[in-house]
Amino acid sequence: MINRRHFLTTVAIGTASAAALAACGSPAPSQTGSAENPVTINYTWWGNDDRAERTRKAIALFEEKNKDIKVNGNFTDFAGYWQKRATEAAGGGLPDVMQWDLSYLRDYGQRNQLLDLGTVKIDTSAFEKSLLPSGQIKGKTYGIPTSTNAFAVYYDPAKLATLGIAEPDGSWTYKDFNAFLTEVGAKGNGTLFGSTDYTSVWWMFNIWLRQNNIEAFTADGKLGFTKDDLKKWWNLTGELRGTSAVVSEERVTQLAPKSPFGSNVTATEVTWDNFMAGYLGDSGAKELKLVPVPSDDPDNLGLFLKPSMLMVASAKTKNKDAAARFIDFMVNDPEVGQIFKTSRGVPASKTQRDGTTFEGTDKLVVDYEKSIEQYLKDAPEPPIVGFGTLEASFKRVSSDLNYGKVTIDGAADAWFKEAEDLIKQNA
Repeated sequence: MINRRHFLTTVAIGTASAAALAACGSPAPSQTGSAENPVTINYTWWGNDDRAERTRKAIALFEEKNKDIKVNGNFTDFAGYWQKRATEAAGGGLPDVMQWDLSYLRDYGQRNQLLDLGTVKIDTSAFEKSLLPSGQIKGKTYGIPTSTNAFAVYYDPAKLATLGIAEPDGSWTYKDFNAFLTEVGAKGNGTLFGSTDYTSVWWMFNIWLRQNNIEAFTADGKLGFTKDDLKKWWNLTGELRGTSAVVSEERVTQLAPKSPFGSNVTATEVTWDNFMAGYLGDSGAKELKLVPVPSDDPDNLGLFLKPSMLMVASAKTKNKDAAARFIDFMVNDPEVGQIFKTSRGVPASKTQRDGTTFEGTDKLVVDYEKSIEQYLKDAPEPPIVGFGTLEASFKRVSSDLNYGKVTIDGAADAWFKEAEDLIKQNA
């Protein structure tokens, strides 16, 4: 289990594997530049305008401190980002450095499209040793976490006060949580719902599996749970669908791209803790709070720190040294931490974390992760090849279930068929 106290408040002790990565041998020769004739690297990321502004500030700071390197940056939304990467990979033209998601690390890493970062100099001595394996595949490091996040239940205290409902403390079973959502919906008079259907979220399902000591995936890349497990999960909210406890799928679609919670249509939402700033901005709420997710085992909440994103490089980059220096800067530099705060999650490097001042919204996220430290377990290794597709189909099939297009049995059959076919294709 991760000792979160050391993770947040003491000097991280580098392990042998971390030291090996930090003190690796000389990289393969690559182009070098000068202040008069800098090397240019391309960097791409996904996000909104706020992240773009922060990232451009970080790039400008890097260029100021590294006159021999110029960074060309561009960004897009999450869905369009992966479509573009797939096209580039097929044509052999991935950007030098990329913001990356854990869901796609194995897809590209196992196909030798990402640079083994163990061949370049990146300092990982200030990272929690239990977090680094999330960026590793078969002993090679393909991704360095920029930051961490954890799952939580968001709620709006002002909305609960208006309804005369006591604020939750996060010590609840699924039965308790469902009763809470039902009470909110009943008192919301058709204008405020309890939440969206939390069983439609893959990562919440993953947490429920961990609470029941079930692996999501086996070591050989197969599903670690059964169809009956999935049916049991989707049945958890079976009695809530079609009631005011959960907002209808039709309304969710109408509100997109905003979430129902950000649109002030629900009083709660179950998702990653680093969404705080976005929710506050969308909803206009004065305050939002975070508590742990429900669990039927009070000693096992199934929680873990997930890299909210990672930094990777193209295996074909002609500028390994420059790419490595930029990655090292983005994950370790304290001034970069000041720029991003918790908008990418809580900084994963203690060096960056200690150099960042957390106040207001950012402090809420950091304090939440401190509060759950005793329940945190090791981060999962990168998911199986094709996981991004599986996660998207999980959401789509869940949506069909909430629209009433399929039964729970039909939904489980449909998703398992897609999953097993995809696993077979990538075997």
